[in-house]
Amino acid sequence: MAFPTYRPAIWFVTGTSRGLGLDLVRQLLERGDSVAATTRSSERLLAALGDGVDTSRLLALTVDLRDEAAVKQAVHETTERFGGLDVVVNNAGYGFLAAVEETSDREVRDMLDVQVVGVWNVLRATLPVLREQRSGHVVNVSSVLGLTSVPGWALYCAGKFALEGLSEALAAEVADFGINVTIVEPGYFRTDFLTQDSLALPADTTPHYPGIREMVDNHLDLQGNQLGDPVKGAEAIINRVVTGEGPLRQVLGSDSHAYATAKVQALQANLDATADTAPATDFPTAA
Repeated sequence: MAFPTYRPAIWFVTGTSRGLGLDLVRQLLERGDSVAATTRSSERLLAALGDGVDTSRLLALTVDLRDEAAVKQAVHETTERFGGLDVVVNNAGYGFLAAVEETSDREVRDMLDVQVVGVWNVLRATLPVLREQRSGHVVNVSSVLGLTSVPGWALYCAGKFALEGLSEALAAEVADFGINVTIVEPGYFRTDFLTQDSLALPADTTPHYPGIREMVDNHLDLQGNQLGDPVKGAEAIINRVVTGEGPLRQVLGSDSHAYATAKVQALQANLDATADTAPATDFPTAA
């Protein structure tokens, strides 16, 4: 995709009323780009942007991403308002901290409906537009916890692992249409992701996992001390799209890079340990 330089680019961004999504919208508007921003509350988004941001190129949309028809309508309103679409950013999501045993069926479905089904709804609605014009960029905001998992984050990791697999396949499927795909893998950023407004906890807990309870307390205490700067994170994402240069995965944060490196090393050790035994299940090769 050649990023448009002769006109303002048109972005469709989900999950925009706080955190990285909010910083992304603010910077895009300051660039003079056009932004369709979905959120659960457009009023909260506009209040968060404040009076100092020119919102004349903003289309604030209250959308339940789990509702396929609502997503299609939002994309239709975007193309009607701005005359097209260039970049899709799937950013919506929330954290969930609990042991696997403590996670209810409803909590599992709610998480995956947002982090997987919601993304799929957005892709089904936007890809025909990008494919027809044979250009575009899809940015799927994952997490380093889409590459590695830690105790207590099983449900969140399950959603992000799924997003990673979806994104890898998508990148190969749409490359011939001139559509780029980027998977963003942030570490801990200094947003409100670790506040009780964004971090969901299980309805029921068990005393058998005191380590998880301690982890919850530690994460809530971490709020305000995370390494990642969301302003720099949004800048990095925009630069990746504007330049069109970079690998499939955009790792953001030294903590994310360290976690990802440790996962690669552990996986390599696992492969080395099974190199001799893995072929044992093959059919014998023909003489």
